[in-house]
Amino acid sequence: MVQIKEFRIVMPMTVEEYGMGLTYTVMKMEQQNTNSKEGVEILQNSPFEDQMLGKGQYTSKVYHLQSKIPPWLKTFAPLSALTVEEESWSAYPKSKTVIKCPFFTKCSLTIETVNKADNGCSENVHGLNKEQLAAREVEIIDIASVSKDYWSKVIGANNVDLTTFKSERTGRGPLLKGWMDSCQPVMTTYKLVMMDAPIWGIRDRLEECLITGERALFLACHKLCFAWIDEWYGMTKEQLCELERQKDSLLKKRFQKSSKVGSKRDKRKTAQDNTAMVESCK
Repeated sequence: MVQIKEFRIVMPMTVEEYGMGLTYTVMKMEQQNTNSKEGVEILQNSPFEDQMLGKGQYTSKVYHLQSKIPPWLKTFAPLSALTVEEESWSAYPKSKTVIKCPFFTKCSLTIETVNKADNGCSENVHGLNKEQLAAREVEIIDIASVSKDYWSKVIGANNVDLTTFKSERTGRGPLLKGWMDSCQPVMTTYKLVMMDAPIWGIRDRLEECLITGERALFLACHKLCFAWIDEWYGMTKEQLCELERQKDSLLKKRFQKSSKVGSKRDKRKTAQDNTAMVESCK
């Protein structure tokens, strides 16, 4: 049975500002979390057009997250279990993301996003039917809150306190109790997560792991989006596009360098093994 969960994330900004801020935040987070061994590998970043979403940007990425694998998963799954493939079609203010894990081939996770200029009060922005609405669980994420689950600790950003933060450039903040009902401007990103992990014995635990992971990522990303508002506020689309080109190039170089180093190590190991084999035959 497919799990359907809708996360509503209210943000103290306009829909237009959110598009710019989120792009900047994702780029910066990818750079901060990518090194020669782990992080985000950009495979493709190009324009697309289809009948459902219209025109937008298509991206294909691979997330290498081996060190972040939960302890319970290590008991039966290799480190490669947290190599995650992501395809995304962004036609702002709507988008669709499909996430797959090669190790768990039967698992599927789809995220459909709609952004609206409200404070999370819209009840069916994704146009779900009666059966889907009955199965849907709704959760409003407060970006001023702190979560202490496993994924939140792994992803980070819990040290960002938005109840004391005030933007110098916009004057927005701090986000005190009840801020979602009173702040202006305001908008909400509605993220519909549909997930199915039909794996006997671990289905419930794996689905809970993936859903919790997505929630933690949403919270951290949107916390930082507001915390970094003074960095991206007022940027133009052209400036963001140039930053994105630089980021893609940097990430590609990091993984190419990692691949070359790994290849040289493999060659040295093969040479050492061959020498050892010859010596043992003497």
